Parts: sequence; structure tokens; C-alpha cells
Amino acid sequence: MHKTQRKTIAILTLAVVLMFGFSFALVPLYKVACKKIGLNTSIPIQSFPDAPVLASGPAEKNVRSLTVQFIAITNQGLAWDFKPQAKMIQVRPGDKAKILFFARNNTSQDMTVQAIPSMTPAESIGHFHKLECFCFNQQSLKAGEARNMALVFQVDKDLPKDVHTITLAYTLFDVTPKSKKKELG
Repeated sequence: MHKTQRKTIAILTLAVVLMFGFSFALVPLYKVACKKIGLNTSIPIQSFPDAPVLASGPAEKNVRSLTVQFIAITNQGLAWDFKPQAKMIQVRPGDKAKILFFARNNTSQDMTVQAIPSMTPAESIGHFHKLECFCFNQQSLKAGEARNMALVFQVDKDLPKDVHTITLAYTLFDVTPKSKKKELG
């Protein structure tokens, strides 16, 4: 083999090895970058199964208040209405709060959806506890049916002091079983 051929093979082999290694490094790099900028901080519901539930007690003086914002999104192509009853509410850490989300199936088919949560800032995730949530289970609505769905939550009193606003976004995804779609379509 010529010297130039060996050099080319060595460079190509090195490039393949580096690309292969970089592909494995992307996942942790992505997680770090997203956590740092507050994107894609969704976590599975089962991540905090033993999270402490704080009891609501009498209002304390000088307890801080924080804003919880709610965003409702339907996945592309999902013909549903989906919105929170309020875009934001004020809550005090340690108190329970409840908000309703309205959903309407605007299609001519029975459908099942799953709400996937996402939360920012990332520092609030371990301090925000959903006590009751429509996102725990898939929601089935008949064609044209509408429903109010509850979210009951509590924010820990030890939420970092620099967190003044928590944004909770839910995206609805169509999870209607394929066998059901074939029957209807």
C-alpha cells in the first residue's frame, strides 16, 4: 500500500471512531444543555412516586407567593380544544391548589389522548407535587365530547427563594389504539 493510502485509511478510521463516540456523548450533552436553559425538562410521572405530600395548614404571615403559569398544547394535527381555566394563578408554597383544564374532542371519532407535562425552571421540578392530575392516565373522549379535567398540586415550602414563577406545560398526544383507528377509518 502506498503511504497516501495508509494515511487516508487512518484518517477515515479516526473520523469514524470519533463520530461513533460523539453519538454516545450527545445524550448526556443534550440533557445538560436542556437542563441549563430550561428546555425539555419533562420528567416521567413515576420519577417522584414517594414525593412527600405536605399538609395544608393555616395561612402563615409573611409567606411568599409565587406564580404558576399553565400552557396547554395539542400535538400537531390533533383536532381538540385544550386549555387551562386560567393562564396563571398565585399560590403559596405549602398550600394545595386546584385548576381545571378544558378538553373537547372536535373530531367525528372517539379518541384517547395522553397529556405529557413539561416544567420550567428545572430547579422547581423536585418541589412541585401533583396530587391529582389528568396526566396520570390516558383520557378518552367520544366524538364531540368535552370535559373539565383537574390538576391538584402543591409546591414545597423549601422551593429555592429565587424561583418566583413556575411554568407547567401539557402537550396532548393522540394515543388511540391503532385497532380502534382502523375500525373507525
